[in-house]
Amino acid sequence: MAGVAVAAAAIVAIPSLARAQSADLVLCDRVAADPADPDKPADIKGVADIAPSDVATAIKYCRNASGSSRRAMFELGRAYAANRQLPEATAAWRKAADKGSTSAMVELGVLYATGAGVAKDDAQAQKLFERAAQAGNPRGVSNLAALSSAGGTPSDPAKAREMLAKAAETNAEAQYQLGLMLADGKGGAKDEAGARSLFEKAAAQNHAGALEQMGEFSEEGRGGPKDSAAAKAYYEKAAALGDDDAKKALKRISCPVVIKDKRGNLVTNLCF
Repeated sequence: MAGVAVAAAAIVAIPSLARAQSADLVLCDRVAADPADPDKPADIKGVADIAPSDVATAIKYCRNASGSSRRAMFELGRAYAANRQLPEATAAWRKAADKGSTSAMVELGVLYATGAGVAKDDAQAQKLFERAAQAGNPRGVSNLAALSSAGGTPSDPAKAREMLAKAAETNAEAQYQLGLMLADGKGGAKDEAGARSLFEKAAAQNHAGALEQMGEFSEEGRGGPKDSAAAKAYYEKAAALGDDDAKKALKRISCPVVIKDKRGNLVTNLCF
């Protein structure tokens, strides 16, 4: 009878443990879920950045849940990164990536692409971005395209354009990167109207680069109507987000008259 009682107690304890684990994951998600993580359930909003006041909570509960959830392991990496514990973040993302987390692959790729906490390795970054992209992660696709356009290991432009087209259905960065490819005719036919449409979608999501491009396209009448007032408004929004090209464009359109010396060197701009 005693053995039966022990067995019964064990059976009762299993659901309690499951509830405790799920509670850890719920709390982990609440403070550390990434809005762009494909593993994130639809009913979880996520946070762009973990609030400083939530970092300790995130580390505690994400660590508790990470043993049985790759999403929690990825989120634990986010929490460590927010706490400036980059070695711990890198280790967590490696474990999550090994379990198939495409978001962790992207974060590791960023580390290799920038040389943050690891030796800079564009080839390794590309491999990670490609793995994430092939699994359908929009950031993997857009980062792969950005790496190539920035002079990293060349990828197949046509293939990159195809992957970006799928990711651009939902991702602002992918819309921007695909817009650049269409505008330049890279990986396929040149399509300024299509590029403008993509920039407009990304600009509506406050993507600084897309706002700057919309300013340029509106100013020059590329892919659509010429509109100086709209161009200035786009430049102003992009500049407010820190885009240097937009800041230069604003100065240029506000100070259009260039005064040069006899040698052709810039002396000053006249502003109106």
